[in-house]
Amino acid sequence: MDLSKRRDFVFIVLAGFFVTNAIVAELIGGKVVEFFGLFTQSVGIILWPVVFLLTDLINEHYGKQGVRKLTYITVGLISFTFLVITIAIKIPAINGSPVSGDAFKAVFGQSQWIIVGSITAFLTSQLVDVYIFWLFRNRTGGKLIWLRATGSTVVSQLIDTFMVQYIAFVIPGSWTLEVFLKNASWGYTFKLLVALCLIPFIYLGHFAINRFMGNKATSENSEQI
Repeated sequence: MDLSKRRDFVFIVLAGFFVTNAIVAELIGGKVVEFFGLFTQSVGIILWPVVFLLTDLINEHYGKQGVRKLTYITVGLISFTFLVITIAIKIPAINGSPVSGDAFKAVFGQSQWIIVGSITAFLTSQLVDVYIFWLFRNRTGGKLIWLRATGSTVVSQLIDTFMVQYIAFVIPGSWTLEVFLKNASWGYTFKLLVALCLIPFIYLGHFAINRFMGNKATSENSEQI
């Protein structure tokens, strides 16, 4: 396999996991659970740190344009997914359907505010993540992978967590401002702790990609997309 094919293969794999995690997080986002008896949060929160991990790997090896293009595509695919689900909800289930219309709607029929909040927060946080990542990368001369990966996540996750929960729960009146601040703060803390735990996997991912494509090739990739 030549370098061009290796480069495309790695991007497709990373993009596939990126899009899959983002869409699955949205699909399961309607279920709100309690974490450690301290705060309530959408169960989709468990997948977002993985999305930001993939963002860092794509940022490093395919540049800011690679992340931006993939972000726009993912937003479009999330919107398409919700459109298809909305149409499916409107189509009546037959008698004897293994999944009744009411059950289907209860699982997939998230409120419009949750949908708007999640898409808005995802798009905004991803673009901010790209900017902060490259700010750190340029300032450190390409060194300290953990710093640019964690630094960009600290800022982008803050925006993502507070924005999505404010739009989804405060604007429609489901949460008071006090409840929002408590849950969003704990949710943000949870994401940061998971992000810190993922730092070794960032280095592992970089090592695997560099080994597969070669260090020189991966450094050139960041300027080509």
